[in-house]
Amino acid sequence: MAAHVLRLRAALLIGALRGHRRGRTLFSLVVVIALTVAVCTAVLSLVDAPVAVARTVIVLGSAAILLGFLLGPILVGSVDQLDPRRFAVFGVDERQMPWILVLAGFISVPSLALVAVNVCMAIVAVHLGTPWFAAVLMTLVSVVTAILAARIGMAVNSILLPERRSRELTALFALAIIVIAFPVAVFLGSMRWEGQVPAAVASITGTIGLTPLSASSGFLFAVAAGDSQGAWTSAIIAVVFLGVLWGVWTWLVRHMLTTTERPVSSRERIGLGWFALLPSNAFGAIAARSLVYWFRDRRYIMNLIVVPVAGVLTVLPLLVAGVPLEIAALVPVPVMALFFGWLPHNDVAYDSTALWTHVASGVRGVSDRLGRLVPVLLVAVPVLAVAVPLTMLWISDWRLLLPLTGLAASLLLSALGISSIVSVTAPYAVSRPGDSPFQQPQRPTSRGAFGPASAFIGAIVVSIPTIWLFVRTLAEGAEFATGTLWSGAITGVVVLAAGVTIGGLVFERSGARLMEFVETA
Repeated sequence: MAAHVLRLRAALLIGALRGHRRGRTLFSLVVVIALTVAVCTAVLSLVDAPVAVARTVIVLGSAAILLGFLLGPILVGSVDQLDPRRFAVFGVDERQMPWILVLAGFISVPSLALVAVNVCMAIVAVHLGTPWFAAVLMTLVSVVTAILAARIGMAVNSILLPERRSRELTALFALAIIVIAFPVAVFLGSMRWEGQVPAAVASITGTIGLTPLSASSGFLFAVAAGDSQGAWTSAIIAVVFLGVLWGVWTWLVRHMLTTTERPVSSRERIGLGWFALLPSNAFGAIAARSLVYWFRDRRYIMNLIVVPVAGVLTVLPLLVAGVPLEIAALVPVPVMALFFGWLPHNDVAYDSTALWTHVASGVRGVSDRLGRLVPVLLVAVPVLAVAVPLTMLWISDWRLLLPLTGLAASLLLSALGISSIVSVTAPYAVSRPGDSPFQQPQRPTSRGAFGPASAFIGAIVVSIPTIWLFVRTLAEGAEFATGTLWSGAITGVVVLAAGVTIGGLVFERSGARLMEFVETA
């Protein structure tokens, strides 16, 4: 059975070079080979580097590789050619299939590239003082761990996620990568190495080297550095993690071989976009409808575009007025957070007569309020996740990372909470669907500037404690950094929860009034 599966895997690999997609396959193969050669060359150049530098680069790189093998199949939506369910009709042995499929997993271009890179890492470790037998053993553990992670990722992808990946789900995965990876990349890129590893990076490396993500690489360089206790700890973590992955993989194979999936109806195969991706309840339906509106209606799109531009432009008058760059550069992030939270303060008016679907269906007010906030959060969080580390890079003061994050969270979430109340208590007339987003009609049903002003000023008022702590951090140092973060997060969450609850109650009791407003405004 093992020989048959291995021959099948080799045939599939060779068959990919034939057919109408041969050109694309060859191009991808050339790219992978070029990247592998470049990475191997870069790794081998560390043989003359200090142990601390080599350890930092290889430990962080190993963690990134393992995450890539685990999450790559889920993010890309790749189809597993050796899906265990394809062997269920042949009556295979459930106990043998896990190790056979793992062995077949080595016969692939990414796996061969993984082996090449890990061999180069082992060569560097041996050159820096690690015994060769220990390097070979831990390299084998590292490679098998990554292969198992890839197999588990493909299994999870085939079980939990749809066979055809929607562009909305792909967009969510891309946003998640931006939110997580971009701040880390900016932080590491801003470090001044000057031939030595910065203390912050060394601390991060030491922590990651003791986690399952990079325990095997942490072992190699702990041995090279003479840290026997760290070496034993990393070795135990690496072996235990490998055992856990093997247990998970064995269970997944048994589950996939013995479980019959529910047939998918033709209706479920239709691409419903956000409606198919979000939960099948009132919150999911309202969130999906709001996402469709926000990303297709030019009135909403214009609001989303203006906020980042307005935030950046606030720096110019401050610089002209003589404000130091280090202070002026801190203004755009809070301004963008405040305006993003302020955007939904009149979303009921933007619905126009479509509001009747919410009122007639009798949805709970909390579901309505929360669903309408999803588009704003989906845009605001990635934008702020990029803006905050760029601000730290600009002013070269990473001690303000936590305080600025706390201040942004307080302003964003507080403004969203207050906007959830204002949009149902003081809506005002806006341009109708299809009209110019710059047209602002004046109708007698409008309530003037009360709604926009209360949402804007209210978010600032409730954030005063966080602003005060942020100013003290600027003036006195990082002593109040953590306090600013927690103050902003707690303030934002509390105000958001209160605003959604109160706004939901008002929405449930004001359906007739709101319908009258959208019909006449």
